[in-house]
Amino acid sequence: MSGRIRQLSALLQSRKISAAELTDRYISRIERINPVLNAYVSNTFDEAKKNAEFADKLIAEGRATPLTGIPMALKDNICSDGHLTTCCSKILQGFRPYYDAAVWEKLRAQGAVLLGKTNMDEFAMGSASETSVYGAPKNPVDITRVTGGSSGGSAAAVKADIAAYALGSDTGGSVRQPASFCGTVGFKPTYGAVSRYGLIAYASSLDQIGPLASSVEDAALVYDAIRGKDVRDQTSVSTPRGATELETDVKVLKIGVPEEFFSEGVSDEVKTAIEAAICLFERAGAKVKRVKIPAFKVALPVYYIISCAEASSNLGRYDGIRYGYRAREFSYIDEMIVKTRTEGFGKEVKRRIMLGTYVLSSGYFDAYYKKACLLRGRIISEFDEIFKSCDVLLTPTAPTTAFALGDKSADSVTTYLSDICTVPASIAGLPAVSLPCALGKGGLPIGLQIIANRFADGLALACANFFEREAGVNAELCREVQL
Repeated sequence: MSGRIRQLSALLQSRKISAAELTDRYISRIERINPVLNAYVSNTFDEAKKNAEFADKLIAEGRATPLTGIPMALKDNICSDGHLTTCCSKILQGFRPYYDAAVWEKLRAQGAVLLGKTNMDEFAMGSASETSVYGAPKNPVDITRVTGGSSGGSAAAVKADIAAYALGSDTGGSVRQPASFCGTVGFKPTYGAVSRYGLIAYASSLDQIGPLASSVEDAALVYDAIRGKDVRDQTSVSTPRGATELETDVKVLKIGVPEEFFSEGVSDEVKTAIEAAICLFERAGAKVKRVKIPAFKVALPVYYIISCAEASSNLGRYDGIRYGYRAREFSYIDEMIVKTRTEGFGKEVKRRIMLGTYVLSSGYFDAYYKKACLLRGRIISEFDEIFKSCDVLLTPTAPTTAFALGDKSADSVTTYLSDICTVPASIAGLPAVSLPCALGKGGLPIGLQIIANRFADGLALACANFFEREAGVNAELCREVQL
């Protein structure tokens, strides 16, 4: 299905509209809609107009790509030179990086138009974007509901068409879960396929930048533009050249359905919707088999132990000395650091730093962190074994539809459980895409997750493209939201 990027690109290439005119229209729409949604936390309108001038020049010279002149957004933890990048945290208030993230470098060179930075959970720690110092973004489908987290602002911006596409970061599902809650497409590439240079770190062995878009084709276009090896990120890897192939012969596909993803906690309407999606593939000729991932039951604690341990290390740099917020009243340097971190970090970030420091401490390292790393290896091995007989796995993206704002913010454990379907792929570094597959009660979107083996990103996207085309669900979900 053709998404917004293809549609807008066609208008630009045919000169029916200029990039400057398109940018002005998006700016006007943001000024009207964002006060309701709180999807953007800062704008880059002056930069956008310069980007648009460059895009029009590329189009006139015949050097345009499908992303040239297309207005987009970056999550507030992706650096862009001279623009506010705060991770939606008080401790980074006023921080303006002096360099561009690798992904924005690539997009800017193609003539992309940056509209601003989107709302998120503070330092990407949360499952509803409610820990943002700027307040929670609201779901365009129902503004009384959460957008999901941590890339909630990016998902809301795409859904409301105040960005044609956006980039988010996915540590344990932070691109996929908001995509499911808002009814967009969200793609987490294989770990290492996209450079993390310029992404402000939460958990370095899990973080991965990925696109949110209105269609699978659009997500693939953005993925192709940002992927590839980067010498500044030693975990990045080379990827195949050329455009991602979005066609696949479904009749030869072997699809696995992990039973554990349908366990207690997954709502009946989500189970019904995913089973219907599985039946669509089966009717098309794919072979479907039920599989087991025994280590699934430890995936969530493994994820939180490892991510919090890495967060406690990564967030040690925020001390008030080099950049960002600094406490105003203190008598000596140690007091300044303690007060700065106490005042600058929010409750959820403090909780995860303390958990991470605890599991890395000398008395508990073997009991928690070392054991979690061993179990991570077991989870990876179980996925490897399954992919010997399966091409892709079909699962829910989230156990429920979007819950009400404030519903789970007081109960951290319940909030953590909303990540149960997305963290296994993150732990194993696998590519996974979420796309709308049905509407639940109240017209709330339900997301289907398609997981593939490492570096089989194209297969995951091709399967998603097939479902999107055959099911026709996205035609309804991609309509313009009236606010």
